[in-house]
Amino acid sequence: MDFSYLLRPNLNAHAQHNPLVVKDSLEQQKWVDAQYDAMSLDERLGQLFMVSVASDQNKSGTDKIKTLIENHNIGGVIFSTGGPVRQAKLTNDYQTASKIPLLIGMDAEWGLAMRLDSTYAFPWNMTLGAIKDNAVVEKVGRQIGKHAKRLGVHINFAPDIDININPQNPIIGNRSFGEDRENVAQKGIAFMKGMESVGILSCGKHFPGHGDTATDSHHALPIIDFSRKRLDSIELYPYKKIIQEGLSSIMVAHLEVPSLELQKGMPSSLSEQIISGILKEEMGFQGLIFTDALNMKGVAGDENPGDVELKAFMAGNDMLLMPTEVEKAKQKLTNAYNKGRITELRLSGSVKKILMAKYKAGLHTYKPISTQNLFNDLNSLEDDLIYEEAIENAITVISWALKNWRIRK
Repeated sequence: MDFSYLLRPNLNAHAQHNPLVVKDSLEQQKWVDAQYDAMSLDERLGQLFMVSVASDQNKSGTDKIKTLIENHNIGGVIFSTGGPVRQAKLTNDYQTASKIPLLIGMDAEWGLAMRLDSTYAFPWNMTLGAIKDNAVVEKVGRQIGKHAKRLGVHINFAPDIDININPQNPIIGNRSFGEDRENVAQKGIAFMKGMESVGILSCGKHFPGHGDTATDSHHALPIIDFSRKRLDSIELYPYKKIIQEGLSSIMVAHLEVPSLELQKGMPSSLSEQIISGILKEEMGFQGLIFTDALNMKGVAGDENPGDVELKAFMAGNDMLLMPTEVEKAKQKLTNAYNKGRITELRLSGSVKKILMAKYKAGLHTYKPISTQNLFNDLNSLEDDLIYEEAIENAITVISWALKNWRIRK
C-alpha cells in the first residue's frame, strides 16, 4: 500500500502540498503501512479519537482515560489544566499503556500557561497582531513550540486565525491577531512556522471562521449569516494563505453557515459540504482535520450517544476531539463500516493521515519525558528575552500610531 491517494493531484490549482509528508517520506510510508496493516478494525477505529484529561483530576478520572487507551486503542489525548510535572508523568504512563504512540495535544495559544501552572505565558495574539516585524511573532511561536516539545506535546491547537470583527464576540476577542485579514494571515503564518520549525504540529482554527459571532459555541450554535462572497473575502482568507505555507491541521468549528450548508441547523463540523466539499476539494487542504470539542452544546445538542461522532467522521473529519462516549461512538462507527457506509478507503485515508502526523511529530522514535529540570526548562532567561522583545515591538507600534494620530488631529 502507498500514499498515492493522499498525494494525487487536486483539481484546484491552489492545492496544498501534503503538509504531513516529511523528507524521509519512504521511511515514513513504510512505518505508516506497517502500523496500519498490523491493526485490527477495532484498533484502526480507535485511532480516530482524541480524549480529554487534566493532570489535576483525581486518580479515578485519570485512570478512566488510561482504561480507554488500553481497551479502545485511542489515537490521542488532549491535556487541559494541571501542572507540567504531573502532566509529564501522566503522559509517560499513558504512552506506556498505548500500543501505538499517542498524539498528545494542548490548547497553548499563548503558551503552556493557557492551561498549566508553573509555566510561561507569552503575549496573547491581539498583542502579537500589533507587531510589525513578523520575525518576532515567529520567535514567539518557536519558543512556545520548544516548550510543547519539552513537555511531550506534539500538536498545539494554534494559531487562532479568526478575524476579530465583532466586539460582542464572547469567545475569541484577544485570542485573535486582530480585525485586518492580511495581518491575521501573516501573523498566523509566522506563528505556525515558528512552531513547525521545532517539530510541533500546527492547527488553524476555528474553520470556517468564528470571529464575527456574538454566540459562544460552547453553549449554543452560532449562525454565520453572510454571503459566500463575504466569507471568501474575509473569514476564509487567512486559511487560503496559511494552507499554502504548510499548515499541518485545521480544527472545524461548530457554526451554522447557511451560505455554505443548505441544511438548516447543520453545524459546520458535521457538514460534508463544508469539510469534504469546500475545505478538501475547493481549498485543496490535505492535512489533518479535527472537529472542535464534540462535548460542546453547539454540536452535541440532543443527539443520541455516538451519533455526533459518526456524523462528524462521515462529513470528512479525521480526528474526533473530546467525544462524549467513546465506546458507543466506536460501536456506531463499527456498524457503519460493516454495513458499507464507511469504506475501507475512507477509513484508511484518515487513519493513515493520523499515523503520518505521528511520524512527523517523531513518534516513530518515541522516548519518555524526563522530569529532571523540567520547571527550569519551561521558565528560562530566553523566555524572558523573547517576551520582552515582543512587548517592546508591540508598544512601539502603538506609540507610533498615537503620535501620528496627534499630528493629524
